[in-house]
Amino acid sequence: MKPLKIHVFLFAFAFSLHGYSQYTEVINSNRPGVSQSAFSVGTNVIQVEGGPYMLNENHALLDREDKSYGIDFTARYGLLWPQLELNLQTTFQSTNRTYTNTVPNEDSFSNFKTLTFGAKYLVYDPFKNDEEDKPNLYSWKANHSFKWKYLIPAVAVYVGGNYDTSDNPYTAVGVEGFSPKVAIATQNNFSGGWVFVMNFIKDRIGTDQSDFSFILTLTKSITDQWAIFAESQNISSDFYADNLIRFGGAYLWSKNLQLDTAFTFNTKDTPSVFAVTLGASYRLDFHKDKEQKDDGTSAEDELERQENKARGEKKNKRKKEDVDFDSEN
Repeated sequence: MKPLKIHVFLFAFAFSLHGYSQYTEVINSNRPGVSQSAFSVGTNVIQVEGGPYMLNENHALLDREDKSYGIDFTARYGLLWPQLELNLQTTFQSTNRTYTNTVPNEDSFSNFKTLTFGAKYLVYDPFKNDEEDKPNLYSWKANHSFKWKYLIPAVAVYVGGNYDTSDNPYTAVGVEGFSPKVAIATQNNFSGGWVFVMNFIKDRIGTDQSDFSFILTLTKSITDQWAIFAESQNISSDFYADNLIRFGGAYLWSKNLQLDTAFTFNTKDTPSVFAVTLGASYRLDFHKDKEQKDDGTSAEDELERQENKARGEKKNKRKKEDVDFDSEN
């Protein structure tokens, strides 16, 4: 791999979780957190994200213990425009419930906790068409200096629909069929690989389990392959209320594959929550760069030619200075 390409790859990863454009050189995953970024995966990109988890819940007042195992799965597709993404989000869980207050007894059940299809659209990007704030391949200082414009977030809107089966043990009584879900996602990309995402979500609208939640996620790229994150998820409804704290990390195995893990807990005992998640994100990249020349060369090839040209001009300048110095002697 040529030095230039290494430099471009490392810089792209610094913004890989949520870059200045929709499409990034390396995979752009929402995992291991549960928030959605404001940006899509990019046109003609098919991406799957998911993994198994283990969840323990202990309810002190009900003397009830739930031990659960499940799997999260999300499919994302960039369609028609760079700003648009279609996605399917599912969570299937199996639970073994034990009561210990009087005569110990057990109950087991399983079902989909979530089955949601929706569309996300980026309505505002503060860095769109801003040449001044494009990545500088030559200056580390320029890429890591603070700019006031970083405080202005990118904003996306999400509209989707849930499907809940009848007698679902993970939903309130009477909640079944289709129900709407809407959300707003904001995102700030700061220098040094810091990314801050906020989600404001109204879920299962019009049902007895219509809840509002907001999620705050802070991510930091610490090396060319490792990133860490911390997240707070607040849920409020008549059926369930909680404040979940989540942290973990992700490892970039290749430009199309990310591995991750996360831990989740809360600070109450009605119920107390502890969860461990393992996961992966993989993309099938059919994206075509719109900045293509008529002869079929790509924008990446054009960038490399420009870099080679700049190096050649610099080399010729040094030769000219050497000739001028010799002529003076």
